[in-house]
Amino acid sequence: MRYRRARTPGARYFFTVVTHQRRPVLTNGRVRALVGAALRATRRTQPFSMDAVVLLPDHLHCIWTLPADDADFSTRWRRIKRFVTLRAGAGHIWQGRFWEHLIRDDADWRAHVDYVHYNPVKHGLAAMPGEWPYSSFHRFVAEGVYPADWGRSEPPLPATVGRE
Repeated sequence: MRYRRARTPGARYFFTVVTHQRRPVLTNGRVRALVGAALRATRRTQPFSMDAVVLLPDHLHCIWTLPADDADFSTRWRRIKRFVTLRAGAGHIWQGRFWEHLIRDDADWRAHVDYVHYNPVKHGLAAMPGEWPYSSFHRFVAEGVYPADWGRSEPPLPATVGRE
């Protein structure tokens, strides 16, 4: 089956990637390290900017910016998933597909960044985003984008957030 996907070189994309049968493996230390290694290895050969990311037990959300002449996020995800699966030695790790959204503008980007960072609170894993260790939220605080206590209440949902 061929999926219809937005393919815009140099664009920003929001992704949701889910584990096979929603198994809670992504915050396991070994699997988490493999995900990080897979992202780094893929970025060395097929660069992209990781704008925001959060790892939850059974899914991850992230926002990438692709190079100006490149729209191939599917190959990147295939390589990342394969890297983790082969090294984890645990059979199926991932659902076969992923969900993507082409970020339309700066307001859409900001809404999705907020969604990424608030997600651990939404799922009851933390009382505030700063309590969840597997997130780029801490980098955003260090850069002065968020105050450390951001997320006392849920930010507005982006209109285009996919099903988890």
